[in-house]
Amino acid sequence: MKGFTLVEMMVALLIFGLVAAAGVAIMRFSVDNQQVVRAHTHRLAELQRARAMLKADLAQAAQRPVRDAAGRPALRSFSGGEQRTGGPLLALVRRGWDNPDADPRASLQAVEYRLNGGRLERRARLALDGAEPGPPQALLSGVRDARVAFLVRGQWIEALPNGPRQPLPQAVRLDLTLEDYGELSQLFLVTGEPA
Repeated sequence: MKGFTLVEMMVALLIFGLVAAAGVAIMRFSVDNQQVVRAHTHRLAELQRARAMLKADLAQAAQRPVRDAAGRPALRSFSGGEQRTGGPLLALVRRGWDNPDADPRASLQAVEYRLNGGRLERRARLALDGAEPGPPQALLSGVRDARVAFLVRGQWIEALPNGPRQPLPQAVRLDLTLEDYGELSQLFLVTGEPA
């Protein structure tokens, strides 16, 4: 009966060890890659949700002035670009607020977007006039800077003129600086009509 020599056994174990180590390395690379892909997929989904919310709000914009909690009328029914002075990045009244429970309220909703602690947040009021904005809904994290510009009569401007009867802008450009993607510019059409 012929068997294996010690040298042959050592060579076989060495080859098996190399194949096993390569298999473990490939598995680890695959798991690490899967985690990176999952993180990127989550981030892209976050960006798409924020874009969808902005698009829905701006597509339903209404020219309806509101009053704040103290009863003071707003200078404009559609405003923005005031984040440097403590105001909202974007504030507007939108149509089409669903009311599945048939609550006694309007189908219009006042919403505002703010940059707060590196997050783009959306806040909505429960009533159009005399109500404080509700709790913030975080739409996008990792935002270093945000700026808006408005297309009015074919020209991009950074601040809308004062006055309750100013027309709605034709479009809004949102320029974001994100920690992971850098600069990102998005355009939204404003297709609303007067309330």
